[in-house]
Amino acid sequence: MAEPEAIPAATVIVMREGDGPPELLMVERAAAMSFAGGALVFPGGRVDAGDCALAATMAGDPDDLAARIAAARETLEEAGVAVGMDMPADAIPGLGQRLYAGEPLVALVAEAGGALRLDRLVPFARWLPSNVRHKVFDTRFYLARAPEGAEPVVDGNENVRVFWASARDMLEAAERGEATIIYPTRRNLERLARFASFDDAVADARAHPIRTVTPWIEERDGVAHLCIPDDLGYPVTSQPLSEAMRA
Repeated sequence: MAEPEAIPAATVIVMREGDGPPELLMVERAAAMSFAGGALVFPGGRVDAGDCALAATMAGDPDDLAARIAAARETLEEAGVAVGMDMPADAIPGLGQRLYAGEPLVALVAEAGGALRLDRLVPFARWLPSNVRHKVFDTRFYLARAPEGAEPVVDGNENVRVFWASARDMLEAAERGEATIIYPTRRNLERLARFASFDDAVADARAHPIRTVTPWIEERDGVAHLCIPDDLGYPVTSQPLSEAMRA
């Protein structure tokens, strides 16, 4: 069986700081979704033709720019949080539905008197699975600082819940069986749980090369494990395949 063609995608790890560990913006996907249904993920989605067309008008790597645009668009659409842009807070309500209906991001930002600030998205990782039968996404992960006073709202389309939680709290909820987390999200949460601030996360991202992570299956002590490289900043680099949720 031929492996599915990889779909370019982007996701954003939005971090807000307070008195304790940084909190991350998480969304719960609707159970009926064909990919990662019911799972808790970072906001994001596929790169669409409009993202590519806008990127082509800008200077820089068109694939990276298109992914940054998709990351900003999807976060606004899914959670009502504006990252990678300057946007008046009172202009945000309602934009998610308009984006979902197909209105272009750049036009909505201009209408609100805002501006894209794609340089505020910091590359963190890139994941591309192989040897799977489900949809395959070539996903670029970015870090973004949460806008002051950002209050996320659920989109009511692909997601059923949106909330803030620390990486450690998410991992502990998964261990208790209270949260469903797919393999890439779990590995990134483990990495993020080590950071005491957004600046710590950015420093770590810049200390490690962005090399595409493609997990592989390897037998260890007679048990099949799903593994990733050990030099990209991840504190946990393998998990028994029987315990790993891949989609």
